[in-house]
Amino acid sequence: MSQFTTPVNTRRTVQPKGIKGIVLAAVIILIALILFFRCTVQIDTGYTAIVTTFGKVEDYTLEAGFHFKSPFQSVILMDNREQKTPFSTQAFSSDIQQVDIIGSINYAINKSTAMTLFKEVGTDYFNKLVYPRMLENTKAVFSKYTAENLVSAREQLSIQIRDYLSNEMQRYGISVISVSIENIDFTDAFTDAVEAKQVAAQRKLQAEIEQEQKTMETQQQAERQKIEADAKAAVVKINADAEAYSTRIKAQAEAEANEKIAKSLTENLIEFTQVNQWNGQLPTYVSGGAAEALPVLTLNGTAETPAPAASPETAE
Repeated sequence: MSQFTTPVNTRRTVQPKGIKGIVLAAVIILIALILFFRCTVQIDTGYTAIVTTFGKVEDYTLEAGFHFKSPFQSVILMDNREQKTPFSTQAFSSDIQQVDIIGSINYAINKSTAMTLFKEVGTDYFNKLVYPRMLENTKAVFSKYTAENLVSAREQLSIQIRDYLSNEMQRYGISVISVSIENIDFTDAFTDAVEAKQVAAQRKLQAEIEQEQKTMETQQQAERQKIEADAKAAVVKINADAEAYSTRIKAQAEAEANEKIAKSLTENLIEFTQVNQWNGQLPTYVSGGAAEALPVLTLNGTAETPAPAASPETAE
């Protein structure tokens, strides 16, 4: 006789109470995680958190760090770090020249007034508040300068725009750190006109330099000629003075010699000189129609009178 056996079920049956417990634990953990993330917030350094409850802004802010909050509250981050934003615009100079401007602005919001700024303007405060006022002040400042003076006054332009904008943004808690005018561009017609004016100015300057050089050369030549003439005149004067001095010295020497000779002359010396210079002949002269001879000195000291010459009647 065959025996039939009933198969044994090897599967473990799970009790309904165990399943419910696991599900309940999972739900509790999920709710806890949701509550944890909804009730905590991490604020990074450089930000200020604005807390709102059902859209209402609370009267406090959250600084950097880990914070707890109500699950019904939301957190809006406001960046307190220095920010740089480029901009471009057009303006007109005082002489009605169009100018294309490229620049940038550096700014930051104050932590203490971040909540007020959010209430009055919101998170897009730059586009709603800063940017329009910056463009307006830029155009106002550029309109005070001529086109030719704008390029050289770039630093001054940046400072004036920053000062005007800083005064306006101070009440909102926005600090305007700097405004930089990085590029100024003019129309092609104005650029060509400025270039032509610079070329003309350079040519004029070159002509003035050449004229000054010629004038300087002429003056130098005239000075050289004057120096040469003065030198020649000085030489002539020196020669004349030397000649006059020589003549004066000679005259003084002759005068002194004559004076010495005159003092040294005596009657005996004069007679001696006359005797030495006498040639032995006596001069004759005619008086009353007859020639009379002067006595002639003889060696013994006696004088001989020559015989009178015969008259013409006696001779006959």
